[in-house]
Amino acid sequence: MKNDTVKEWMHRGVVSCRPDTTVEEVAETMDSSDISALVVVNEAGDAVGVISRTDLVNARFVQPYFKHWRGMTAEHLMSKPVICVTPETGIKDAAELLRRRRIHRLVVVEDKGKRMRAIGILSITDLARRVNDASLGR
Repeated sequence: MKNDTVKEWMHRGVVSCRPDTTVEEVAETMDSSDISALVVVNEAGDAVGVISRTDLVNARFVQPYFKHWRGMTAEHLMSKPVICVTPETGIKDAAELLRRRRIHRLVVVEDKGKRMRAIGILSITDLARRVNDASLGR
């Protein structure tokens, strides 16, 4: 673990949506894919936000106060800007970023200048699973 990088711990691949995706479609995609968050991408395919189940639950809780609930989209609820790392980021640095920002996941992006092409996710669950595996000698 001492010199491990995000590449060795991350979940490869992402499920994404566009900013104009309806909240209903976001929830359906999370449910059918059995995931807890989607990366929101713009027309160029760059990550612009993250929308999680928690975001949906929080929005549903205050839904009676929104006059136009049916018009809500991923853009209305997503967390932005995207907090991201590259596959080469050290795992200790990534874990510290999660702790410091008090977030549950980091979007892993290809390092292509100003592009934010998501290629994976590193979540607290990934960290816990690896630490547990190490403690069990796996």
